[in-house]
Parts: sequence; structure tokens; C-alpha cells
Amino acid sequence: MILTNAPSSALQLRLLIVDDDIGLLDAMKRSLRESVQMVVACDSFERARQTLKDQAFDALITDVRLGAFNGLQLAVMARDMYPNMRVIVFSGFDDPVLRADAEQIGASYLVKPVVSGDLLKLLDNRTTH
Repeated sequence: MILTNAPSSALQLRLLIVDDDIGLLDAMKRSLRESVQMVVACDSFERARQTLKDQAFDALITDVRLGAFNGLQLAVMARDMYPNMRVIVFSGFDDPVLRADAEQIGASYLVKPVVSGDLLKLLDNRTTH
């Protein structure tokens, strides 16, 4: 788990990022840490699940594929715990079934490569679920 605090001018969000690709996870964390109040990064479904139990978050950004697990499952668990949480899932594939599954749980769906500006727009949109 990686924790980063941003300057006071950042979006006042506590953000959890989950991806089992350490390089991408680190790049996303570095890209967002100046724009978001708090960034916690987890490299596995299990760590993310435990982190969600240990602390509250305003937003979740997760890869769909997390080893043997699915980021959509993590998103559902997170929403059960924090109903107003903003959720963004991303995948390397523009899969219409995954997109529909994400939309069904109120999550935004992005295709890799994910641009930090797109993430920030979704995170800053107060109507995003």
C-alpha cells in the first residue's frame, strides 16, 4: 500500500487506486497526488479490500482485472460500504459487456491508457457515482 498526501489546493477527496501492474499503479499515484487530497494505492484485490475496511474513501479507481479477482467485485463491495463513493473502473479492452456491468453499478468505465486529466474530470464531477 502506498499513501500520498497532496497540497491543500487539491480536490478534497480520499482516493483509493487499485491495479496489480505496479508500474502503472505508481504512475497513476504520481500523476494524481498533486491533484487529490489523499491517494492510497494498493497492488492487489486483497489489500484493497482490507484497506476499504480500515479507512473511508470518497473515490475508487480500479483495474477490472486484478489477478484471480475482478475490480467490479471490489467496486460493488466498496459501494456497499460507502454508497456515495465515486467509482471508476478501467480495462485494457473496450469490452461492451464490462462497460455495461460497470454502468449497472454506477461506475464510469475507461479504456487504457487512462489519462489523468480524464480521471480528474470524473473525480471532480459532483454527479459522478
